[in-house]
Amino acid sequence: MSRQQLILRLALPSALALFGAVACGGSSSSSGGGGGGGSGSSGATFTYGTAADPITMDPAYVSDGESLRVAAMLYDTVVGLKAGTTDVVPELATKWSSTDSQNWTFTIRPGVKFTDGTALDAKAICANFDRWYNFKGLQQSPSVSYYWSTVFGGFATQDNKDVPQTSLYKSCDAPDATTVNIHLTAPSSSFLAGLALPAFSIESPTALQKYGADQVSGSADTPKFTGSYGTQHPTGSGPFMVKSYTPGDKLVMVANPNYWGPKPTVSTLIFKAIAQATDRRQALESGEIQGYDNADPGDINTLKSEGDQILYRPAFNVGYVGINQAKPPLNNIKVRQAIAYALNRQALVTAKYAPGSVVAKEFMPPNLFGYNPNVTTYNYDPNKAKQLLAQSGNPHPSIDFWYPTDVSRPYMPDPAANFQAFKSDLEAVGFKVTAKSAPWNPDYISKVDAGDAGLYLLGWTGDFGDPDDFIGVFFGSKQPAWGFNNTKIFDELKAAKQETDQTKRIADYEQANADIMNFLPGVPYVHTSPAIALAPGWKGFVPSPVGIDKTLGYLTK
Repeated sequence: MSRQQLILRLALPSALALFGAVACGGSSSSSGGGGGGGSGSSGATFTYGTAADPITMDPAYVSDGESLRVAAMLYDTVVGLKAGTTDVVPELATKWSSTDSQNWTFTIRPGVKFTDGTALDAKAICANFDRWYNFKGLQQSPSVSYYWSTVFGGFATQDNKDVPQTSLYKSCDAPDATTVNIHLTAPSSSFLAGLALPAFSIESPTALQKYGADQVSGSADTPKFTGSYGTQHPTGSGPFMVKSYTPGDKLVMVANPNYWGPKPTVSTLIFKAIAQATDRRQALESGEIQGYDNADPGDINTLKSEGDQILYRPAFNVGYVGINQAKPPLNNIKVRQAIAYALNRQALVTAKYAPGSVVAKEFMPPNLFGYNPNVTTYNYDPNKAKQLLAQSGNPHPSIDFWYPTDVSRPYMPDPAANFQAFKSDLEAVGFKVTAKSAPWNPDYISKVDAGDAGLYLLGWTGDFGDPDDFIGVFFGSKQPAWGFNNTKIFDELKAAKQETDQTKRIADYEQANADIMNFLPGVPYVHTSPAIALAPGWKGFVPSPVGIDKTLGYLTK
């Protein structure tokens, strides 16, 4: 991945490197994933423009980048990521060990407290794991607890047929205040890296109960978090805590004076929701904000000419057209192949993405181990698409095509433009396309995850440096969004996740990528290096490949 002089390169850890970390753990003097140095707050206020509000500030219930970025400022995880990389480093745990990749022991940093004054000790960590494992009813829906079901699988009781019926998680015990033992039902080579996900942030058990965190109502496609925890009382141990939150306007955080790690240099951190990239650019120019994510490629030269800084995230994402096979005729492989050949992906990437963006051939980025350069490809060929539709027996199939509104994403800066381009491509070969749209927050993601959409635009920014976080998340189990039950692919990905020999693991993922692109559950179309715009003079920001930007709290000017 490369783009201009400011692009950072991502050094992805191999599974062997992770096992090396398992052997030696980490130093208790490490600041973990906390960000930069600094002896205390400078009194500075920094306002960051985001594409959307957090769905909730209870990270157990979210899978979107906007919510996870907020969670990373409020909470800590058992292990973290080194700034600017996907390297696993100490956070709440100072060291860890495992002899079989199935039973893990973590030494927990002593003396850490939640912002409500209660102790963040080994029992509190086990209480969080047991909370997730014991989710019930609607809490088990993939649209509610997405990361638990994709990383750990099932729950203590199986109330939802759309999630795996067995769980990777077995139990957690705390023999003393600083020791946590986590037991899995099978070996896992991606477990340690997965713990760095903000979705597995450690939250105050006292506050979770006091403010009704487990009160979830509504439906799978429109869940409602009726307790006040996620909107008014999120309680973690991170570098910041919430001062005020006005949905549709801004979330105001202040530095946590009792933070165990390096004290933030920013005293007030504000996330301001501005859906359109053009509006975010204007807010930067007016001084309303001092930085923003997902700068529109067309604005970059203008911003540079005005003296603003442009930084780039390492390319660690994929944009794709999802295909829900539970919606006929999308269950017909020839129809899916026709979609793939009909889409002029190169034309879209050339017209709508910044230089350095590339057409995707599979569902994970090329700089991740297990990428297979020899998968079946579907180059733009409208005549072949027409032939395939004729062979399917349905030369003019009707399909619903969904896209999100009121948002821009790193892999999709302008969803409406992508939709219009692809809609024209599909109609040109004979498809009858009905446009469907919904606001990103809260409707679009919930509807897709619940299986309501047929064809849809979506994408993914990786959370940690392992193929399981891409194709394992997408295709490791039956999910309503994809609407298929391919046990061959499920079993391949399960075996790859458990394999501890790195050479074999690479081969397993290469084979899985080949089988996925033959089965064609969707059409990947772009990998990007998203741009971040900062006002002049601000220093210390290290773009995270996974969008978890704790260094925002450590900026100086």
